[in-house]
Amino acid sequence: MMPSTATGISSDASNLRVAFLSDSLPERNGTGAYYHDLVAHLGRYLGEVRVLQPRPRGRFDFLSIPMPGDPTQRLVIPDLRRVDRALRELNPHLIVSVTPGAFGLLGQRAARRMDVPFVTAYHTHFAGLAALYWGPLRRRLVNAPLQAANRYLFRRSSAVLINNCALEVTVRELGARNCEVVGTPLDAAFLEPPPPPPTRIDTVCFAGRLAAEKNIDTILDAVRDWPTLRFVIGGEGPLRGQVEAAARQHPNLRYVGWLRRRDLRGVIDASSLLVLPSHAETFGSVALEAMARARPVLVSANAGIHEWPQLRPGLFRLGAEESLSTALGRLHGYGPETLAATAASARRAAETFHGATISQWLEVLQRHAHR
Repeated sequence: MMPSTATGISSDASNLRVAFLSDSLPERNGTGAYYHDLVAHLGRYLGEVRVLQPRPRGRFDFLSIPMPGDPTQRLVIPDLRRVDRALRELNPHLIVSVTPGAFGLLGQRAARRMDVPFVTAYHTHFAGLAALYWGPLRRRLVNAPLQAANRYLFRRSSAVLINNCALEVTVRELGARNCEVVGTPLDAAFLEPPPPPPTRIDTVCFAGRLAAEKNIDTILDAVRDWPTLRFVIGGEGPLRGQVEAAARQHPNLRYVGWLRRRDLRGVIDASSLLVLPSHAETFGSVALEAMARARPVLVSANAGIHEWPQLRPGLFRLGAEESLSTALGRLHGYGPETLAATAASARRAAETFHGATISQWLEVLQRHAHR
């Protein structure tokens, strides 16, 4: 549900020009998908808005630092001429850097050179991810440049935007003087009318990065423990081989590879439960997408989505020490009425949350552009 008008936004928002700088490929990961969705909605209200980021295809020069736990995702060197030309053409009133890589740092440089306000967004707790993968020495080597980049950006920002309040301590320790919590938007396809809610749990889906922080092992254990349930896994990452091997061994598991957004919607619509049992999850956008499709979701207790009280009625919580197999047994005890009521609550909460998020982003952008 998108508001027909953006509450609290004055008419001159229609003249506002905003540039987002991101090191994430569009729709490749949570951050890339976030701004792909956000910009599509903001374009209805702002004069012009663009995301400057790596291109999905073309010539890349790679830096030496891989993303923690997934060498298939790396920080890349931007084409300076392309980015500078795009910024000159846009002539933005506000620049927002959303990652601490080369593109994000270039955003701060451009804001200083063009003498426009600058805001940073913080979506990934890299130190927490690195702790899942590496020992102390390598962890320090990887964290040091990322933390230094975040400090550099935060101290020069009029605000640091986060998507759950639990991150405030982290960003303030890194030098943020002003911190604001913003919601998460939805792709328009997920706001279309959903299919009927499930009456029983028979198909369980997971979609996301196939990496250790997503707790893939507990999903594969559940595949083995629940042979009467169908499981669908979508995504890419360093644990793809492990998932493919399990799919060959267990007929109740289907691996569908990396999914485009509309394909993801189809997988969610065909399922009766989405699971997100991550060890670390700053928000959990795919859970919100499943809620919008009137699907029950089971999300680990540490996920940032639980920090939003208005979303809790549409969520099932996976306990900190609870296995997915155990949680599925608990959910199997719920009758059709409970599942249908939870799914309906999830849809209503997701629609309302999305509309509030777009209005909030418009207010934040306009306020900081005019500081």
